[in-house]
Amino acid sequence: MHGTTVSTNAVIERKGPKVAFFVTEGYRDLLELQRMGLKNPLNIFEQRTKPLIGRSMVFQVEERLMRGGAVRTPVDQSALEALAQKAVAAGAEGFAVAFLHSYANARHEEAMAEAIRKVAGQHAEISLSSEIWPRIGEYERAIVSVLNAFVRKRMDEYIGKVETYVAGRLPGSQLFVTRSNGGAMAAEEARKFPVHTLLSGPASGVTAVQYLGRAMGENNILTLDMGGTSTDISIVRDGEVLTSNDAEVGDFPVVMPVTGIEAVGAGGGSVAVMDNGVLRVGPESSGSYPGPACFGRGGTAPTLTDAYLLAGYMPEDLRGVGMRLDREAASRAMSPIADALGQDVLGAAEMCIAVASSNMVAGVMPYLARHGVDPEDLALLVYGGAGAIHGPLLAAEIGVKRIIVPTTPSVFCALGGLVSELSNDLLETVHGADVDAELIAQKFAQLRDQSAAWLSRQAPAKRLVSTKFECWAEMRYAGQSFQVDVRLPDEAIDQRDLTTMYEAFHAEHQRIYSHCDRSSPVEFVDLRMRVRGGMTIPEPDSGETVREGRSLTGHRSMRFSGKVFPDVSIYDRVFLAEGEAIQGPAVIEQPDATIVVPPDYVARVGAFGSILMTRS
Repeated sequence: MHGTTVSTNAVIERKGPKVAFFVTEGYRDLLELQRMGLKNPLNIFEQRTKPLIGRSMVFQVEERLMRGGAVRTPVDQSALEALAQKAVAAGAEGFAVAFLHSYANARHEEAMAEAIRKVAGQHAEISLSSEIWPRIGEYERAIVSVLNAFVRKRMDEYIGKVETYVAGRLPGSQLFVTRSNGGAMAAEEARKFPVHTLLSGPASGVTAVQYLGRAMGENNILTLDMGGTSTDISIVRDGEVLTSNDAEVGDFPVVMPVTGIEAVGAGGGSVAVMDNGVLRVGPESSGSYPGPACFGRGGTAPTLTDAYLLAGYMPEDLRGVGMRLDREAASRAMSPIADALGQDVLGAAEMCIAVASSNMVAGVMPYLARHGVDPEDLALLVYGGAGAIHGPLLAAEIGVKRIIVPTTPSVFCALGGLVSELSNDLLETVHGADVDAELIAQKFAQLRDQSAAWLSRQAPAKRLVSTKFECWAEMRYAGQSFQVDVRLPDEAIDQRDLTTMYEAFHAEHQRIYSHCDRSSPVEFVDLRMRVRGGMTIPEPDSGETVREGRSLTGHRSMRFSGKVFPDVSIYDRVFLAEGEAIQGPAVIEQPDATIVVPPDYVARVGAFGSILMTRS
């Protein structure tokens, strides 16, 4: 099982092959116009996002479908081949196609693909919007096909190398790639549809949270993944991972079901700067090289990691990685910030941490409100390189009473890959159609057959230990401009019970918005089938046997909320006994992470070797 950020980096860095984009005549500026609105309409200097494909590589096709898929202007195959020849002559290495209303009728896009293959060869890399994600919304479908075409060549080459590597060392094995919805797919599928891997790394972390949470009996969890550049959050509610249809990668929306992850703040390598007298932390990052000043690799900018070291949260000697942090270098880097704030270096370091925490609170609280979740009802599970340092500080700010730190927080996302299921979503748009219970049942039956066929292409049946089909719908009240994702009860579909389907929508609308109107008419926009194919996964480990030795290893000075604690206890996680209580403030150290126990929290070793903190 392999997780990768190759496709993500390609989009963020805008490093991809020359791609030709074919659109319905009159829609040449589709990628330029985007969603019409600006991200920051109050900024008179705001610029629209520059498309991945320049206007010169956008080709207009004389064709037109009506809303329901009826043909208004048929395609001319010879004209399609002429356009394909023109694109090849312009240097196109990849091809994206998104025609108007192709979600309702894919024949015109398929004809374009046939023309491209005739001109460019049978192995031409073609991305059809109707094949990848056939939903209503021309820009949304267009950007998905463009993103897929943009990263396909790079991912195909990369996965090919990984497959060769694995085949030479593990004969008889099969390579799978994690995907943005928290599941996985066969490597061959990832090479053809790499757009599904754009958020696979963070999504795997949330999958790991779900796995560990179920084992521990924790079904409502706020996840916090803090790395070197950013902090990402998500929610596991009632044991299920929240999904979103409105994610972003770089400058572009990805309107497919993905694990609902939101960036809310800086990472350990984020740089602190004074901006017109205001202290800001991030978004600029020092990266791995040269990294924070305390790494001793030439970095001179003050970062959150430098602040952690100065505040006493991190040890100077990182024994697990054979590295010693340079406290003097961190102090020199932080001095300009301290001078600007009129503080000493330690006070400036704590202010940097406070600003980072404030930014996270400003992101976390609206996120929870949008999902109708009270932080007091959640446990906070922290991971990532800096998650166990800053996560507990954030918990005290937002009112979370329980904190979970897994055994290996810095590589926790890898566990998510190990326990992933094969998973895929298939969509049918029904907006504008006369929808009744019989039509819904027929559509889901078709989607179920297609989903089963997809699963059979991913792995031999002998690899699967379970198969599960889930029926979802995007629904809204008539006149609303947004939809609510609703899980439809299987029995309601089987029994053609439209009333129960509507009630599921009302209940979800009530949960999210504290309001529903059962007298208002309800519309179905999309029907979606998710298939899950479970494979053999390891049982949760009860944790390593505690070694004989002294858990308390020393003391050092730390700062919390403007107060200096001169004699904070430091513990070695390896020697902690199950149930041993550690009263905060304290620090628990292990080879791959540092865990901060804030004042008013008590930490204990819990199930599966996790550290559990509760507010005392």
